[in-house]
Amino acid sequence: MSVRRVMGIETEYGIAVPGQPGANAMVSSSQVVNAYQAASTARARRARWDFEEENPLRDARGFDLAGEAADSAQLTDEDLGLANVILTNGARLYVDHAHPEYSAPECTNPLDAVIWDKAGERVMAEAAARASAMPSSPAIQLYKHNTDNKGASFGCHENYLMSRSTPFADIVRHLTPFFVSRQVVCGAGRVGRGADGREEGFQISQRADYFEVEVGLETTLKRPIINTRDEPHADPDKYRRLHVILGDANMSEVSSYLKLGTTALVLAMIEDRFLAVDLAIEAPVAELRAISHDPGCKHLVALRDGRRMTAIQLQLEYLELARKYTEDRYGADVDDATRDVLDRWETVLGKLADDPMQLSRELDWVTKLEILEGYRSRDGLGWGHPRLQLVDLQYSDVRPDRGLYNRLASNGRVLRLADERDVAWAVDNPPEDTRAYFRGRCLRQYPDAVAAASWDSVIFDIPGRESLQRVPTLEPLRGTRAHVGDLLDRCETAGELVAALTGQS
Repeated sequence: MSVRRVMGIETEYGIAVPGQPGANAMVSSSQVVNAYQAASTARARRARWDFEEENPLRDARGFDLAGEAADSAQLTDEDLGLANVILTNGARLYVDHAHPEYSAPECTNPLDAVIWDKAGERVMAEAAARASAMPSSPAIQLYKHNTDNKGASFGCHENYLMSRSTPFADIVRHLTPFFVSRQVVCGAGRVGRGADGREEGFQISQRADYFEVEVGLETTLKRPIINTRDEPHADPDKYRRLHVILGDANMSEVSSYLKLGTTALVLAMIEDRFLAVDLAIEAPVAELRAISHDPGCKHLVALRDGRRMTAIQLQLEYLELARKYTEDRYGADVDDATRDVLDRWETVLGKLADDPMQLSRELDWVTKLEILEGYRSRDGLGWGHPRLQLVDLQYSDVRPDRGLYNRLASNGRVLRLADERDVAWAVDNPPEDTRAYFRGRCLRQYPDAVAAASWDSVIFDIPGRESLQRVPTLEPLRGTRAHVGDLLDRCETAGELVAALTGQS
């Protein structure tokens, strides 16, 4: 394996109604999703999300949590009647309790995952603008960040498809030190410390202060570094989906790219049982916060074997192992995507070790820190000044003309990896090398015939047939353009498509 694997990002966006602090977040979020749906599909049938195969209470450790014991936020397999749209790019846009969420379609490599994640930002910006333009509607603003600095945090979750045969204990053992330390590369930066942000200062990660345990099923209470949800959205005998809830929501394409690419490499090493080195951390939750609270990246993490090293040094250990792994498996034939992730990872870690501020064009937390230090120096502001929290928030504003990151990007002051033309294309079109192609193409081509869909099925309502017709998509690398593109080109109606797929006349 290499960095290529099925992966994707799902992001809950922060929502605000300026001048109306008491506005109902679920209502505002529904307005955003509904406004985008109304503009993008006109009078076409609105496909519902198919929850039949979902089970968010199944634990990878071998048991199911009882529904009555679960927090309501964990019950993601219930149709609560909130706004829910399946997009022609294969993504899902819906209301997740108090937030509009964009779940990107399945991709096969880090760069594509970044492109379709960026497409989500464009979708959200347009959705909020359309909702705000509705008669009698207040202005609604969306932010790609992770905390309200009042005690609440909302997630940006990564998903990676893995082999079911990989022991979950190995995943926990080798991923925990990696996840605890990787925030120096992919942290989004935050003004304030502690869940409510009351302690003055700046930290590397927006999410670090909200994690309480090492391993667990929960996602909103007692958040774990390693989440054990066992919901593969694919053939359960072959695959598990690693549901990563630890990461920050990134504006920086370099941060997102390395977050995905380096994790994919570590997963490949775990699957191939290449990792014999034990980098276990003595107190992972405490060290997660300590690393985040040290923008100088000098904090020494205590390992269980008695060694002490910085988060950068821990990452360098993983980098060295990944170099050896790719050389051992591929030699000079390593693919370009994997080589690029390794090279960028090494360059970024080198700059972090020398002087983190060298990365102000590349990493979110460093870019944000440089902006904030500019305000502090110019206006003599302490870290507790409320203006700095406003700057922090504005950095993640998804509006092209108002968000600080977006303005830096438009002026060429941050490094971009994705071509904006590719991002614009991804707003309406799915990746062509996963099952998302089949899902998205069907929604575009047969909008009135798709009754429902999910990650692992598309359900058609065909005139003349007594029951709905479910087409399973349990193999994420089938349903691609190469696999079904010609078939879809030939079938003018959904009935013809279903007949061809089922062998019925």
